[in-house]
Amino acid sequence: MAALDMAQLKRAAELFPDEVVTDVQVRHLELPLGAGRFALLTLDNGFDHTKPNTIGPGTLAKFNEALDQVEREAAAGEIVAVGVTGKPFIFAVGADLKGVEVLSRHEDGVAIAKGGHDTFKRLGALPVPTFTYYNGAAMGGGVEIGLHCTYRTVSSGLPAFSLPECFLGLVPGWGGCTLLPNLIGAGKAINVIIDNALAQNKQLKGKQVFELGIADAIFEPADFLEQSLLWTAKVLTGEVSVEREPVDRGEAWDQAVEWGRLVVEGKLHGAAPAPLRALDIIAQVKDGDLQAGFDAEDQALADLIMSDELRAGLYAFNLVQKRGKRPAGAPDKSLARPVNKVGVVGAGLMASQLALLFVRRLEVPVVLTDIDQARVDKGVGYVHAEIDKLLGKGRINGDKANRLKALVSGVLEKAEGFSDADFVIEAVFEETGVKQQVFAEVEAVVPETAILATNTSSLSVTEMAAKLKHPERVVGFHFFNPVAVLPLLEVVRAEKTDDASLATAFAVAKKLKKTAVLVKDAPAFVVNRILTRFMGEVQNVVDEGTPVEVAEKAVEPLGLPMSPLVLLELVGPAIGLHVSETLAGAFPERFKVSPNLKAVVDAGKRGFYVYDSGKPELDPEVAALLKQGDSVLTEQQVRDRVLTAVAEEIGLMLAEGVVAEAQDIDLCLITGAGWPFHLGGITPYLDREGYAEKANGKRFLEQGVASVPTA
Repeated sequence: MAALDMAQLKRAAELFPDEVVTDVQVRHLELPLGAGRFALLTLDNGFDHTKPNTIGPGTLAKFNEALDQVEREAAAGEIVAVGVTGKPFIFAVGADLKGVEVLSRHEDGVAIAKGGHDTFKRLGALPVPTFTYYNGAAMGGGVEIGLHCTYRTVSSGLPAFSLPECFLGLVPGWGGCTLLPNLIGAGKAINVIIDNALAQNKQLKGKQVFELGIADAIFEPADFLEQSLLWTAKVLTGEVSVEREPVDRGEAWDQAVEWGRLVVEGKLHGAAPAPLRALDIIAQVKDGDLQAGFDAEDQALADLIMSDELRAGLYAFNLVQKRGKRPAGAPDKSLARPVNKVGVVGAGLMASQLALLFVRRLEVPVVLTDIDQARVDKGVGYVHAEIDKLLGKGRINGDKANRLKALVSGVLEKAEGFSDADFVIEAVFEETGVKQQVFAEVEAVVPETAILATNTSSLSVTEMAAKLKHPERVVGFHFFNPVAVLPLLEVVRAEKTDDASLATAFAVAKKLKKTAVLVKDAPAFVVNRILTRFMGEVQNVVDEGTPVEVAEKAVEPLGLPMSPLVLLELVGPAIGLHVSETLAGAFPERFKVSPNLKAVVDAGKRGFYVYDSGKPELDPEVAALLKQGDSVLTEQQVRDRVLTAVAEEIGLMLAEGVVAEAQDIDLCLITGAGWPFHLGGITPYLDREGYAEKANGKRFLEQGVASVPTA
């Protein structure tokens, strides 16, 4: 490397003193078929697969040392080729993101970008062919290492392969935006770089990596490296000729980029800059000028590293990966009791989804009850059918399918089904009296140590438990629909819930692979309270006279996964009405029940829209029901009103102690409502746009948390 570049890399390393450096080990071997002496570089940070290889300045320095060696050997004719692979189960999962958070100068971002480029470009510049063997998980910079090489193989068992940068607020900046479209074409590259990233960081499997043309060969994991080396020998001896589809650099390239822009605009409405920067680079490298692409990546990476959107994205990533796995305020896990049998009261759709989740994750007997045999049979039948679907998709084998189905049963009498249950959850009609009766019946037949859980979305858990002999074992266990998709589980501590019951609830949540957040027993808890205030203000301005389309478009700049009224349709207008009634009863000064929403529910409408043209259009029958005032607001006025209201509500929730910190609010919205990473949930956005100070007189988060630190 040039002296200047080494100096930049040294400064970057000084900024990341806690980097877990990935070593790059060089070993030599004789290839099969007499193909010659070969240098294999292995990435290994010294830990097992639970701590994946990452790439920071220290790792880049190690990589350069290894490249210095093999460069000399190649120039001297001592080796015929160079290969790169990872430690068992892991190739490399990209840049060390911990370091990015501390950068406060644009030039430091440039140094990181150039450091990666200057290192990995050396692979392509070696005087001998280079090979990458994707033996395990490969993401971001790990993927880009391989793109700089001449050839690539992939394991059929590779579980995760992606360029997730746009998901976080970056671009693939060490060659991804430039090299991938020049390898497989703009259309396929945009699918990987943009589509998959914006689809909650969708991962590719090994077979897909091969089918896309990213890898030239695919081998089974059992002898992946041996087969890759044999294939390498065949390539070098000429026995195998690697053929790749020609890249269309004509109109197809331009059309792919324009299509990508439409996708980004449709999903984000300009709310996050990273995907558009990636598309700009892809458009620029149509002529195959790789260095111009690398230079553009350097600037884009540095610009985005210094953006609040990226800091919010990293903040969100850390919430999900760290705070989500160590819930704030959860009791000591040693207090948790074992759960060897689960009861589910109810056999409707929600109850059946819960039964399916419990049996899949806990693999213990699960018993459903309901008021008649037909309902019970339908619920059990649903679970069995879903297990059969998993079998049909190859996600479980026949033995496991049979075992899971055998664990699920249904009975009419709670005493018969729950007498030895350790955990019973109810999913019945949202009415306190009904739930109190259910819990009284369950308490009479379950063991003294059994946990009683409620899936209520808004009602008081304390009130449900008030008439029981042992209210201390009642917890809220609020899932989000669809249960199999949304990770959040609001674990509600009622006034008398004891630590053992709560610890058991958190232990179960962990086995269910859910993101559990401890929540105080307050009306509608976290997600539903915020969304009801959010959608309620949108509904209020419509009731007062603002056209529906203006109210809906007003919040598009947030880049939410769907508009408020489309979300209401997903939730169900009747459920939305019920929650708003609950909150209006608790906080009448801030929440009100929309007469227009009530009219829509009374008319049996499933939402405000029809989709006859393929796009949402206001249902004429709903339009005829609407009674509006004469106060018409602009989009900006609507946005200001809605977001100020949301900021006020979050401030009040934090003051009430509904959750421990603003971070838990954001974690709930990301995992329970699909709010995007580029917002960091909601509080970083409210801070950045000034709504937090407007509503509460202060920020939710300190400067430098989910935002660029002051230099």
